[in-house]
Amino acid sequence: MAPVKISIIGAGSAVFSMRLVNDLCKTKGLSGSLVSLMDIDEQRLNGVYELAVRYVKELGADLRFEKTTSLETSLHEADFVINTALVGGHAYLDKVREIGERYGYYRGIDAQELNMVTDYCTITNFNQLKFFVDLARMMERICPNAWLLQTANPVFEGTNLISRCSKIKVVGFCHGHHGVIEMAEALNLDERKLDWQVAGFNHAIWLNRFFYDGEDGYELLDRWIEGGNLEGWKPRNPFDVQMSPAAIDMYRFYGMMPIGDTVRNGTWYYNKDFETKKRWYGEPWGGPDSEEGWKWYQKQLKTTTDAIAYLSANRSLKLLSLNTYLKFLPEGTVPKEMMREAEIFSSPDKLSGEQHIPFIDSLVNGNVRRFVINVPNEGYIEGIPDGVFVEVPAVVDKDGWHVERIEPKLSEKVLKFYLWPRMLRMEWALYAIMNGDKSALIEFLMRDPRTNSLEQAEGVIEEILGLEENQKMRLHYEKGMKL
Repeated sequence: MAPVKISIIGAGSAVFSMRLVNDLCKTKGLSGSLVSLMDIDEQRLNGVYELAVRYVKELGADLRFEKTTSLETSLHEADFVINTALVGGHAYLDKVREIGERYGYYRGIDAQELNMVTDYCTITNFNQLKFFVDLARMMERICPNAWLLQTANPVFEGTNLISRCSKIKVVGFCHGHHGVIEMAEALNLDERKLDWQVAGFNHAIWLNRFFYDGEDGYELLDRWIEGGNLEGWKPRNPFDVQMSPAAIDMYRFYGMMPIGDTVRNGTWYYNKDFETKKRWYGEPWGGPDSEEGWKWYQKQLKTTTDAIAYLSANRSLKLLSLNTYLKFLPEGTVPKEMMREAEIFSSPDKLSGEQHIPFIDSLVNGNVRRFVINVPNEGYIEGIPDGVFVEVPAVVDKDGWHVERIEPKLSEKVLKFYLWPRMLRMEWALYAIMNGDKSALIEFLMRDPRTNSLEQAEGVIEEILGLEENQKMRLHYEKGMKL
């Protein structure tokens, strides 16, 4: 047993923070650890702190908590820092998206080829990317030996930016690889008999190896397609896209199956407008990144947030009995995702499926596990420069990560038509912010198929820079400041 200090930045995100608390409570090797909950929103912070303390008490776990609005206080003597913060929140993202759409950029200027995920903002959210750098540099000063577990989007741009601006140990996390299990369920396969690998960038991973009980899994997928299953496919919710027409069409072109958020990150071929999105991602939402899909997500988010606030205010309710409470509510009133969360919290040993706490346990206690993580390339993916962060399977123990040999290699089409163009867009975004080069932002948009004139690109950038919350961004680009 090795207690550590874990700092959760942006802890006011109640669902995600409570997943981490759940996993910590059920990881005996980290008993006695101190969890520092940090957020600038005191009301949300207090709510999460209250729930966390109650949950630990009900489970009889050995964890200590502190809550603070001070980043420096939270980082003091931290061993691990989990960054989940979204600077400006979804309200800011909605605002800049609306500006972009007024200038003719459907779903905003951050919606780009191979990067369509709605909250994966690489051009407009200077404040988010600058915070990543400020956090890493503060860690260099306060807790230089700590690990930074980068979770907040954009993970691809974020991990690369942090590694170029600081010497802190950083690793990126996402759960998009769970799409492999979704795919197995659709094919009626037992996940225990799977032999699989995924590789690529964050939100850009591909199923390079797929065997089932010794048989070529891709032959099973082909049979599923040939059996007419695609014609009868309907999404259960906007995020249910793993077996969508878009995913299968990408598989046919690239020769490998896109996994998780990669399905959402195709070209304009799948994302030109709402009708196009519905064709490829299903009725009625057109995937999670359409106007209707995102409304659905925000509604679900509000329902969950309201439920968390209710639980926080009603201390007599037992968190370990959440599953029982929800079953008494009218059918259809509780989102399935909320039921899943309740089942996990009500269990004495179920983990959330997030990788952060098991990763920490593997490093601290040497419990060997397999993960899919974002780490600097060291020849793991041929054709990608060393140092660029790649998302790959790795075994983790006390000595760190040990990336598996990527076998078979990613297809030539995946490399040349997907990963190289995606990497260039990352480099464009990082060049602009690291050099304070506004002309690079304009050039980025001039290569966007939605741009009809220089005036259009300049106009949208100027209006976004003119927002009150973007004063630092405007100064950064007007003065050509470097990070």
